[in-house]
Amino acid sequence: MARQYDLVVIGTGTAAKVAASRCRAAGWRVAAIDHLPFGGTCALRGCDPKKVLVGVAETLDQDRRMRRKGIAGGEPAIDWRALMAFKRSFTEPVPSKRKEDFAKNGIDAFEGRARFRGPRTIEVNGDLLEARFILIAAGAVPMRLGIPGEEHLATSTDVLELDELPKRIVLVGGGYIAAELSHITVRAGARVTILEQTDRILPQFDQDLVGWLIEKSAKLGIDLRLKTRVEAIERTGNGFRVAVASADSTSSVEADLVVHAAGRVPDLDPLDLAAGGIEHDKRRLRLNEFLQSTSNPAVYAAGDAAASGPPLTPVATHDAKVVAANLLKGKSERPNYTGVPSIVFTIPPLARVGMLEQDAREQKLRFRVRCEKTSGWYTSRRIGEDCAGFKVLVEEETERILGAHLIGPHADELINIFGMAIRTGLSADQVSSAIFGYPTAASDIGNML
Repeated sequence: MARQYDLVVIGTGTAAKVAASRCRAAGWRVAAIDHLPFGGTCALRGCDPKKVLVGVAETLDQDRRMRRKGIAGGEPAIDWRALMAFKRSFTEPVPSKRKEDFAKNGIDAFEGRARFRGPRTIEVNGDLLEARFILIAAGAVPMRLGIPGEEHLATSTDVLELDELPKRIVLVGGGYIAAELSHITVRAGARVTILEQTDRILPQFDQDLVGWLIEKSAKLGIDLRLKTRVEAIERTGNGFRVAVASADSTSSVEADLVVHAAGRVPDLDPLDLAAGGIEHDKRRLRLNEFLQSTSNPAVYAAGDAAASGPPLTPVATHDAKVVAANLLKGKSERPNYTGVPSIVFTIPPLARVGMLEQDAREQKLRFRVRCEKTSGWYTSRRIGEDCAGFKVLVEEETERILGAHLIGPHADELINIFGMAIRTGLSADQVSSAIFGYPTAASDIGNML
């Protein structure tokens, strides 16, 4: 006999928690399923633990930048084992706390792999759950690369659990994971190589600013190799040999750890979508504008599983709110991803919101561009940061801010002001007329517009 629910949620991360809690608060019978520790990627394996590591690396970096500017004493160093213990003080309580929250709110929790056994039926560990609606919020996994020796690749999750930091690290791919982990681990004493098969890293970001970040990375000793394809990974004693090919040569890189940093995809394969009558194309669910399956109206998706907006935690929260509203009130809400910032937590951070310059040109918009390096500005000089700058696009006729691209101290915070302006339609004049506290990084915004 199947257990009956109004909503079954696959996943226990941000999107799952928000949707499950809202529907349960409305009196629905709700269940949540996860085969991983409860809490989801952001809290356990992504944003939160990563930012703990970044915080310590930032402290070390600022100490080094301020030498001969007022800071003296012995050379600082990262104690990796102590850092991991500090990180675990954030992550280890999460699974039990998430289970307690579910139990307190009357949400049934199931541990195990969820598999569709019909359009409205899920099996988990031999139990059948039947629901009026099912939400897929199962997160993402590293994509398959098809490389011989791929089984030797560690994941970013593995790196965040290392008790000892390897001396030689190779990162395969040039996206968020490679940029962020390289900046953490190189400051902790590792020798880091990034292998990217295309001619650029971080393609979602303004490439002028990415170029400034690459210069900074090179000064740190990060070995970035573009147009370099990984051909195979071979275990050699206690380490690995990574065979690579570029335009006119082949070679190899020795490593103690080789990390998958080439992108993630929605974790859909184990769900047996066909049994649920759920159509998908190239690992993307076919959804309508309400985040509802076009082939099975009982099924919705949010966050990474929806692959509708940027793969970011705030987007997962937004998706979940949209889905919950549509479940409780009928199909009335559509996701709105206008003005959603994206941030790479390197040191310094790189951030963007809105259009890239090429996007605006392709749309034949008339706009002005302000672009400048700002390492000489007070905000950067005060803390000895030599990598800082911005590019802002403003439409000529309307003064609408089309896009903002920042690198440098507090870029991860300042980008939210630009995001709010873009989302709410504030003009460049309105933003620049605001009176910000001084001296703060926000007080620089008027000079960017």
